[in-house]
Amino acid sequence: MSQNISTFVPEKGRGEHFAPAATTLSMKDFQNIRDVIYKKLGIYFEDAKVFFIQKRIEKRMAILGIERFDDYAFQLCFTDSDSVEMQRLANLVTTNETYMFREFDQLQAFADICLPEILKEKERKNDRTLKIWSAGCSSGEEPYTLAIILREVMHDAARWNIQITGTDIDEHVIDMARKGVYEERSLREVPIEYMDRHLKETSVGSFQIHGDTSRLVDIQHLNLHDKVSMRKMRSYDFIFCRNVLIYFDDISRRTAVDHFYNALNPGGYIFLGHSESIGRITSAFTLLRKGRHLVYQKAPPAVRNDSTKEPS
Repeated sequence: MSQNISTFVPEKGRGEHFAPAATTLSMKDFQNIRDVIYKKLGIYFEDAKVFFIQKRIEKRMAILGIERFDDYAFQLCFTDSDSVEMQRLANLVTTNETYMFREFDQLQAFADICLPEILKEKERKNDRTLKIWSAGCSSGEEPYTLAIILREVMHDAARWNIQITGTDIDEHVIDMARKGVYEERSLREVPIEYMDRHLKETSVGSFQIHGDTSRLVDIQHLNLHDKVSMRKMRSYDFIFCRNVLIYFDDISRRTAVDHFYNALNPGGYIFLGHSESIGRITSAFTLLRKGRHLVYQKAPPAVRNDSTKEPS
């Protein structure tokens, strides 16, 4: 490692008017809509979220010309066979607030401790492929942050096959992530040294990720509740899934975590949000303290001590 990330510790869409729906979302319609969202996305909304869901549904109803909530519920539950409308609703009910270099102490543990361990082991095996998955990447700030870190701390990055995959269910933010253009608000925690080397100002207050950095990142649409798509995610050394599992109930969370386990190489790490824990739903990962942060590591198969298996 030629550079230590702690050297650069930083100092701290389009709006449209929609007419309100003519009726109020009933608890029965809310529960029907909630159930189909849960079935297709794995995201569970408590009864207290009825107003949150109503406001998002009103936007879709205005676009579709639907006046009654029960008519919209019927369409979503029974006539949306290709899940097009579910995707449009998913774009509205998922939360996408993020910024680059978020939760810096986690990134420090990744760059200073976990990454050197993985690279050393791979070099011992003459394996120069490094794969990182940013699950729930929103508009791309996280995967591009990871790309910047790798280019800064790996003196021989050009000799490695680096693959950073960013995935999200929201098609709108996926388009934003692929463009790699950010306003100053998303860049407020980026150290000035990194700004100069990895971003270029394209207009006043607007910056684009440099090509040498962005080429490390591949942005894809992915539903974490889609078993077929999730089974294609394999051989990752690191998974970042921060502040995503909080939207799942225990069953959906366990299913996603099982997929993450199978997606990771033995010895690989998974980073969650500060308020998230998977210790209650699985013992397949070992909880370790790395610097000032706790991370989960996939243990070798012989050490595994629970019944986690390929989700059916």
